[in-house]
Amino acid sequence: MKSHATLIILAGGASSRMKKTDTSNQGDLTQEEIKQANERSKGLISVGKDKRPFMDYLLNNAQKAGYKYIYIVVGANATLFKEYYGGKDSENNFHGLWISFATQHIPKDRIKPLGTADAVFQAIEQYPELKMASYSVCNSDNLYSIAALKALRETNSPNAFISYDRDSLEFTKERISRFALAKLDHKGHLQQIVEKPDLSLIDNYKDADGKLRVSMNIFKFDGIMFYEYLKNCPLNETRNEKELPTALLNMIQDYPDTTIGVPFSEHVPDLTAKSDIIAVKQYLEKKHEKLNW
Repeated sequence: MKSHATLIILAGGASSRMKKTDTSNQGDLTQEEIKQANERSKGLISVGKDKRPFMDYLLNNAQKAGYKYIYIVVGANATLFKEYYGGKDSENNFHGLWISFATQHIPKDRIKPLGTADAVFQAIEQYPELKMASYSVCNSDNLYSIAALKALRETNSPNAFISYDRDSLEFTKERISRFALAKLDHKGHLQQIVEKPDLSLIDNYKDADGKLRVSMNIFKFDGIMFYEYLKNCPLNETRNEKELPTALLNMIQDYPDTTIGVPFSEHVPDLTAKSDIIAVKQYLEKKHEKLNW
């Protein structure tokens, strides 16, 4: 199977947890950082010594991994995104990447977006060429490595996700315990995604290497195979949103052994709460992350 060069980045969320978190014990944050955290989409918060938007680092890694066509799913007000990444709705040339914007519209009976599956579905409806293509999907508020992004591009499996070794993630134990576990068969095919697994049964979810695996919302999909499952994705009963894992699990019921978990053991920087801004800055400094641009 030929590698693909299309990446959909999800940036249309409400960033509610970032905006709600208290700053009284965040002494290392500047007033400007607090202001940006309260007002901006998480991917546009300035980080690093150069004060560049967090998403610049993700886009830089995507380019180094071989992606060329980027579709950023944004909310209805995407003014700041277009200031950074191009004023046109589609095909903005940003340092050799071709960036297009898709808008995730919020239903009239809701105040928040309808979830990640809805975000991808709306992007495909606005850019029908994606329906017939393979593409990757990831969050705008995680910094995935060049190696992880490249692994998705190059896998022969029609659908895939990066299955991270839970022990490699440098978050608190309490935070990690909230992550859903991916249950894989002995060949690495996805069987189930388990929310809040019973701790007494947790050994049952270890993979062939004895590792507990989690998803950090970075996927590859076959557009033809996945479309109907996006379109018909039901609401998650707990979060009242249409989520990519739900659509994916429905698909593998009909197409078993078509989704591989690509094993990785590395940390994934994340911007969820204001304290994460500090952790991301430290990560960038420690890893000497530099941009081509």
